[in-house]
Amino acid sequence: MESTFTIKGKSAVKGVVEGEALVSRSRISFTGGMDPETGVIIEKGHELEGEKVTGKILIFPSGKGSVGASTALYLMNKRGTLPKAIVNIELDPPLVFGALMIKLPLIYDVPKDIFDKISSGDYIKVNANEGIIEVNKRKRII
Repeated sequence: MESTFTIKGKSAVKGVVEGEALVSRSRISFTGGMDPETGVIIEKGHELEGEKVTGKILIFPSGKGSVGASTALYLMNKRGTLPKAIVNIELDPPLVFGALMIKLPLIYDVPKDIFDKISSGDYIKVNANEGIIEVNKRKRII
């Protein structure tokens, strides 16, 4: 049985992409918690430690850390290790600045229960032009 639905947020950086969701209930640091060379989360004890964000739609509450997040996104763009899009509950200004600089689609102000609705591996489409996330629970990428 197919389960498709939409989640509404607000657009910070426009763009439309689709692919596999990578979901974390924990905030992510792009400076010190992410290796821009590989796109792997390296923060010790993080629920996504060892996971590669490259080519995924990264869903997490908000960034954490310093203003270096924008530089980390820039470096990831240069090295081809970026996620396809970012979805946050709360805006993190350094992440927004970095996403704007490299035109990485970013949606924010999504409902807090998004973590109960989307799981890592779900196939989703992010329409950051309109602030809409389309979720297809039947189609999973494994």
